[in-house]
Amino acid sequence: MKLKNLFLSIFIVGIVIILPKNIFGQYFNLSITPPILETIIKPGKSILVAYTIKNNGDPIVLYPSVVSFEPKGNNGNIKLKNGLEGPVRFKLDNSKLKLDKPFFIGNNKSSQLLLRIRVPDNAPEGDYYYSFILKSSPSPPKEGKSTTATKVTIGSNILITVTKSGRIDLKGKIVLFETIPHYKIKILGKNINIFDSFDKIPTVLLIENLGKNLIKPYGKISLKGSFGLHSEYDLIPNNILSHSQRIIKTKQQIEYCNKHTCLNKSSLTLSGFFIGKYVLSSKVSFGQNSPVLYKKISFIAMPVKILAVILLISVILVILLARRRG
Repeated sequence: MKLKNLFLSIFIVGIVIILPKNIFGQYFNLSITPPILETIIKPGKSILVAYTIKNNGDPIVLYPSVVSFEPKGNNGNIKLKNGLEGPVRFKLDNSKLKLDKPFFIGNNKSSQLLLRIRVPDNAPEGDYYYSFILKSSPSPPKEGKSTTATKVTIGSNILITVTKSGRIDLKGKIVLFETIPHYKIKILGKNINIFDSFDKIPTVLLIENLGKNLIKPYGKISLKGSFGLHSEYDLIPNNILSHSQRIIKTKQQIEYCNKHTCLNKSSLTLSGFFIGKYVLSSKVSFGQNSPVLYKKISFIAMPVKILAVILLISVILVILLARRRG
């Protein structure tokens, strides 16, 4: 028994000696300013953009680079590509920094990167989308400590419109403007959306960019209904990249999502008590000298659940009365 306890003690002491005294993960807290750049450039011109990189975390080694991206889905997401596409050229004007070469930034330190963006003389007109990204390289382990090799990436999107005349192609259309009902019936060939009076009413406004330049939707969604109800909800002018679609949200939807769990596929979520027929209308433009787009939809709200309960109780009472008489 004593021999067994001796071996156990030796084993425990060995584990304590072998294991490192401190195990820690690197703490990341990076920011980049500006987080997005939108610019219009003529062929043959260049601009210089000053980016500020702030590190409030552990010392870190970063690799700066520029890659192309494309829109992904209809919620404003993007997909980074493996390299550069298009005619636009990039370089760092810092004397000691270069793209794709590492640089060190300490704790609570800032670094300014001067990115030169140049458009060649023969660059075709249109939009080009890039992301200026910085990837971390795991720091070497300190003596007596074990680190977790975690990488971090931050970036700033660059939206470039190349035009000789300064004219922008503003073409868009409303692809979908609809409520998402719980009940739908068809009368005389028309679909009628029906909601319970207490239901939340999600509404989707999907806009497609038909032009070669990014557009921003300006406008509102209006609601008219029973008892003189009239409400308006402002659209958020988020970018819709060329030849892509995007669900446009209202300011009220963002506020709603901050308080409740909601899906990204909704532009507006109406809540409250509704009864009768309601009309929703959307009015959208893309800036000066662009056409204004209109679309209307309607829905009917009634206390479906309450009516169902009343109907069920009525049926039960009729059956009971019939049995008593029988």
